[in-house]
Amino acid sequence: MRNSGNINKNKQFSERLMWLQIIFVGAVFLFVIYLFCVQVLDVRHFRIKAKNQRKASSFVMRGNIYDRNGIKLATDTVYFDIFARKEDFVHSPEELAKILAPILKISQVDLTEKLRQNVSLISLKKNVDRHTRDKIAALNLREIPMDKKSIRTYPQGTLAAHVLGYYNFDADVASGVELTAKDKLESVTRENDFEMTPKGKVIYNISTDPVAATKPVKGRDVTLTIDAAVQHVCEKELMKSIEKFKAHRGAVIVMSPKTGEILAYAVYPYFDPNNFKNATNFQIKNWTLTDVFPPGSTFKIITVASAMELGKINRYSKINDTGKIKVGWWTIKNYDYNKHPKPGMIDLVYLFEHSSNVGSVLVAQMMSRYEFYDMLKKFGFGQKTGIDLPGESVGILKPAGRWDSSDHASMGYGYGSSVTAIQMVAAVSAIANKGVWITPHVIKYSPEEEAVKIKKVQVMTPEHAGIITELLTESVNKGRSVIKSDSFNIAAKTGTSIKPKENGTGYTNKLYTSIVGYMPSSDPQVLIYVIVDSAQGGEIWGNTVAAPIFKEISTQISHILNLQPDKFGGKL
Repeated sequence: MRNSGNINKNKQFSERLMWLQIIFVGAVFLFVIYLFCVQVLDVRHFRIKAKNQRKASSFVMRGNIYDRNGIKLATDTVYFDIFARKEDFVHSPEELAKILAPILKISQVDLTEKLRQNVSLISLKKNVDRHTRDKIAALNLREIPMDKKSIRTYPQGTLAAHVLGYYNFDADVASGVELTAKDKLESVTRENDFEMTPKGKVIYNISTDPVAATKPVKGRDVTLTIDAAVQHVCEKELMKSIEKFKAHRGAVIVMSPKTGEILAYAVYPYFDPNNFKNATNFQIKNWTLTDVFPPGSTFKIITVASAMELGKINRYSKINDTGKIKVGWWTIKNYDYNKHPKPGMIDLVYLFEHSSNVGSVLVAQMMSRYEFYDMLKKFGFGQKTGIDLPGESVGILKPAGRWDSSDHASMGYGYGSSVTAIQMVAAVSAIANKGVWITPHVIKYSPEEEAVKIKKVQVMTPEHAGIITELLTESVNKGRSVIKSDSFNIAAKTGTSIKPKENGTGYTNKLYTSIVGYMPSSDPQVLIYVIVDSAQGGEIWGNTVAAPIFKEISTQISHILNLQPDKFGGKL
């Protein structure tokens, strides 16, 4: 009995051992299959994950920005940040400081102190140029890694700063063309991917392109419509006047009426985009796009053009200028009322030449408020021009249904609405361009891009636009304006308006002085708009402050652009 029991126990033990062996062999077999799937078949995609961890892309640089003649206005410059990695030290801090101090141009004592810091990665110097970096690289110091980075630089300094804007790589913040053309400037046609070690060394394999691994990828270049020579003249002459009259700010815009291309866009105060972090918001802001102001007498061009397009007046119309007129609860006077109290029946040339407020009010009143409003909208007021720069305002143009008699009258001589400088440029340019309004722009576009981005609208007939040009030209040639030229016929109008208070209620004792004109009148090639804010000292009028700037700029750019005189016997 006893032997029988032992046999049964041994049998059960053998069976259990057999099953354990089977289970163990099965587990090993399954584990082998798992390892095969993971390591050979890579069902968990570990190879891809590992490769992605080592994956790196070529250094990407933004495209350059050029003026219309190929002068470089903005570019990326490569710099290096120099570090020391504590765990890789094979030299003492004193030894490293002795080697690197002359190259980095840092005191050996200061550098030793930096290298003694108890941190894993020590920053030694930032924004080191390539020449310095190459000197350090030649030393083969494994404890000194160097990071490559790109900084946006502007070779021409402050030139066209408000057009170019600035770009901050660290925060990815931009303004001006740097913002509006961001997609193009950062657009790359190829992506060069390769693998790197955790310490930044390229892992070369059979598929690695050694050139692509070290050569930066660059975005597309952008060409502007700006002419650097014309821009320089505008900035120089504007600055002279600002300093002479101790003005608050000013601007000059030069545009081709036929294409809408802006040749110069000078906005004071200037700033250096290379050091934009040190500039104030007042300096950086392109106030000609963001801020609005009453245009003053330059708006009389639009009033007369609107009435002529609507058939209310013609080339030979006469208006009874009584010197002053009462509208609603207030009286409107001509600026020279004390000298010429009652001009009597005047023609449109006289209206422009003497800047008749009463004449302009009477012309405005010939149109219904709805007719006048519709024409102003056609000319682009109360809406954005669509210029390819950020921050544009729509201006202020009340709906016709909210006009009272005072609004209607004051609109005629430039006080009922508030405009931006670029709106005035685009509106008057339409008259110079045979009645065709065109989107102002600072970027050169291909024909395909232009068809999408540049809008053209016939706002008045070529015949009526031609008559306005004749009237403006005759008013300049007959008058005593400083802009009168012996070589060119110029169609222009000055303006002076009282500056409103910043809170919008009431007016200050400061003035906006401006002038807008185009030349040569027979075939307009350039339109020039000048505005100066808060000039001081002496007689402050459009003709005494803004017009002399216009005169200097028009004279100089006629040579730069090789404009052909249209006055008989005229010469450059």
